[in-house]
Amino acid sequence: MQRFGNLDSARVNNAPMEQIGRWSQERLSRIRASRDYSHCVPNAKPDLPFLQQNRTEPSITWIGHSTFLIQLAGLNIVTDPVWARRMAFQKRLAPPGVELSDMPPTDVVLVSHSHYDHLHMGSLRRLRGNKKMLVPAGLRTKLFLRGFRDVTELHWWEDDVCHNVKFTFVPAQHWTRRNPWDKNTSHWGGWVIQADNGPTIYFAGDSGYFRGFGDIGRRFKIDVALMPIGAYDPEWFMSAQHVSPEEALQAFVDLGAKYFVPMHYGAFKLADDTPKEALVRLEAARERMGISEERLFLLKHGETMRFHNENTDNDAKDGSDS
Repeated sequence: MQRFGNLDSARVNNAPMEQIGRWSQERLSRIRASRDYSHCVPNAKPDLPFLQQNRTEPSITWIGHSTFLIQLAGLNIVTDPVWARRMAFQKRLAPPGVELSDMPPTDVVLVSHSHYDHLHMGSLRRLRGNKKMLVPAGLRTKLFLRGFRDVTELHWWEDDVCHNVKFTFVPAQHWTRRNPWDKNTSHWGGWVIQADNGPTIYFAGDSGYFRGFGDIGRRFKIDVALMPIGAYDPEWFMSAQHVSPEEALQAFVDLGAKYFVPMHYGAFKLADDTPKEALVRLEAARERMGISEERLFLLKHGETMRFHNENTDNDAKDGSDS
């Protein structure tokens, strides 16, 4: 059975039991100190008529966590489909920005890796549409056994074209497991989405900070980077697999992207950080690094980022003034 690895042989989630025990003790202390989860990502009223009818204007709508509806070149593309109301024993912190029943028919589903907070089978089944699935190598059989037939799996740097939109699977630093026996038997990564008329979008999935961000930036001219900023605390335990807000901004610089859209925060309690802490650290790092405020789009759940032009130099705007 093939097992996948990271660049530079980086080992992720191989912590010895004493480290897991240390994190458990720290979590108990933080719970006693009552971590403040009262600040949640707000929900915006989605522009459902636009989303359901749009087949011409590039747009990016944040559903929540790592789930986006990307509309590009006539395609409805969904990333890491998770509409679950809880993750393990934790209730969702904020509802999805667009309900499953309100979603337009899905043409393409992109999966970054098999973790439950990035691939929820119930959500996937309920998505309407033909749903061509693009997934990491090693994951096709799992989905086929669950009844999904139109599934294409790719290795790093491989690509697939659907209706003149090119999808390239690119490296990340992470790991996978859905049960005690299948650790790293499927790969993990991000996706670069390219169309002739529209922005080039990079969806990072999950990743620790690594040299691969620079490699991706050298191969592609990225307009929008959808980057994780949550589940990083405690950093001594999480840093190999999840970037901190500061590392996410450095990865954005490495990529050479124009716009930064944060994700992977504010929907589930996956680590010890809170949504407010992630945003405070992100803003402090942005100021310290001299990155213009106009280059960061802090979307609300259900909010849409739209693009004025249909050429390679797209001007972006959020849905609030559209």
